[in-house]
Amino acid sequence: MSKIRGAFPVLITPMNENQEIDWEGVKNNVNYFIEQGVAGIIINGSTGEFVSLTKDEKFRMVETVVKEVNGRIPVMVGTASETTKETIEYTKQAEANGAEAALIINPYYCKPKEEEIYFHFKEVAKETNLPIMLYNNPGLSGIDMGTELMLRLGRDCENITHVKESSGDIQKARDLAREGKGDIEVFCGAEELVMESYFVGATGWVSVAGNIVPKLVTDMFNHFQKGEIDKAWDINDRILPLCKFLEGSGKYVQIVKRAMELNGQAGGPSRYPRLGLTPEEKEKLKAIMANVTEISHI
Repeated sequence: MSKIRGAFPVLITPMNENQEIDWEGVKNNVNYFIEQGVAGIIINGSTGEFVSLTKDEKFRMVETVVKEVNGRIPVMVGTASETTKETIEYTKQAEANGAEAALIINPYYCKPKEEEIYFHFKEVAKETNLPIMLYNNPGLSGIDMGTELMLRLGRDCENITHVKESSGDIQKARDLAREGKGDIEVFCGAEELVMESYFVGATGWVSVAGNIVPKLVTDMFNHFQKGEIDKAWDINDRILPLCKFLEGSGKYVQIVKRAMELNGQAGGPSRYPRLGLTPEEKEKLKAIMANVTEISHI
């Protein structure tokens, strides 16, 4: 469990103009994040357009990234699917290829009941030795997993070790961190509530902004851990406009991809029906980035 701590950027899937994956770009981006000193990375997540990738692409992404990382930092893999059987398949593939942990949102389209969610995660946990991070995101999945349900899964399943809490309910993050101590750890999943989450006991951040400012999100966590609270708040205040833009735009994938390009990294378009940024959105992103980075060519 100790390896899964800190700010983990949840990576985009770079693509070319034909909306095919840029595999060299994937590898180049991975090395860039490692050079920036991130605690770990996450692939095949929401920001990576996992619902728009084929099974073969998701499998190849795991193989490519884990091989490129070569043990230098932990790699967490999003292995969620609508069915328990397929979620197990994705999780086993991630484990077989050397991933450090799995990030799993509950099935979304079928709107499972609480006991069905419990059954789903318990069945997945039985079939893998990977640490599992539950992903609570009612805005995307339509289900707000209850605090007691997640605590129960943490108590009953030894390898369900973390929760990514993205509901925006800081009380839920607090209760999970305090009541789950020893069974489960909390990662912030709400870009605008990172410092607040750290204060109530979160031990990490699944960071969309970390694609754009990986060193800043890493430094922010490290300052907090060292008790350098003012320094952590300074970074928080500096990146907050970016975090708000990501949360409120409805285009967080496209924003990150454009920002990666401005940063000199691989980005590219998203898969349809996601369309690119408007000219106004591009200018807003440039203005925000000019205030949080030192990139002269923006």
